[in-house]
Amino acid sequence: MKTLNKISLNSALEIFASYAPLYVPAGNETFSGFVRYSTGLEVRLDKNTKLGPKSLLFPRVENLYSYSNHGKDTEISPVPKEIEPTIIFGVRSCDLQAIVCLDDVFLSQTSRGGINDYNYRIRRGNAIIVALGCLEADGDCFCQSMGVDPSEHEQADLQLFDLGESFGVESHTAKGLNLSRLLENSGLLAEKKVAKPRPASFALTVDAQGITHKLQKMFDHSLWDELGAKCLNCGVCTYVCPACHCFDISVCAKDGCNGSTIRHWDSCMFSQYTEMAGGHNPRPGKKEKVRQRFLHKLRYFPERYGKFLCTGCGRCVALCPVNLDITEVIRRVKEAEIDG
Repeated sequence: MKTLNKISLNSALEIFASYAPLYVPAGNETFSGFVRYSTGLEVRLDKNTKLGPKSLLFPRVENLYSYSNHGKDTEISPVPKEIEPTIIFGVRSCDLQAIVCLDDVFLSQTSRGGINDYNYRIRRGNAIIVALGCLEADGDCFCQSMGVDPSEHEQADLQLFDLGESFGVESHTAKGLNLSRLLENSGLLAEKKVAKPRPASFALTVDAQGITHKLQKMFDHSLWDELGAKCLNCGVCTYVCPACHCFDISVCAKDGCNGSTIRHWDSCMFSQYTEMAGGHNPRPGKKEKVRQRFLHKLRYFPERYGKFLCTGCGRCVALCPVNLDITEVIRRVKEAEIDG
């Protein structure tokens, strides 16, 4: 396996940054996320970030198209997307699995519908993912329980393994191989016979087997009343989730003739998300909103795409102000008594 000495990490990042815009995990205990790399920035690789890299592919706010009225005619112009290749460094398996879920949503066209979203496709196609395997799991992480390998992910372009004093480097795609060659040509990589590190051990685990089938019979279960009474509908779970993708589209008028259409993140936890023009809301209370969140992650998405919409990153577990823990919800569902 090719290896990169950790002493040479900053040199490697400088090489990557000269090749394409580079985003890395950075921050402190209060806040951390993926930021644009610049010389001297302290990269944080000891723990996963509070916010994942989702916004680099699916921005919080983006302009979809502009419009201009000329008398009786209206001209609609897509906003030009000149998106250059971007390197996202230090992505954990849970966040990369979330990107795979976003690919399902924004790039798949199946017999059951689906879209091929132009904006997402351009960003995703130009993204180069450098993943970092986990040696240790945070107390709130449970990705293995959701079918994710914390040590590596097959969808990474370039996979890094923490070997102690060095990183193991393994290319999975042509884009990853190009990055590896940049380091090799600069003399930063060495060839060594080393074994891949064992997956991290987890303090938090949950048995999710059979949960999708069980939930098919629990739409009207009293569990949702109990969870709804506890939830604040603050939406923090959906905003820190690397896989949640609810959005709204707003028309922003500049004047009587010109304006633009904006896509921005929204949340199924918010009261106006499902409110219709006539004032009707099919999910009027907290019970309905909480039920939708968990059914989407654990039933609807697996039924459609064959995987959970929860990747076990643990961010919602750590940040929910009322400790509404999805792993505990899964346990409660499995223990619930149902008719039939």
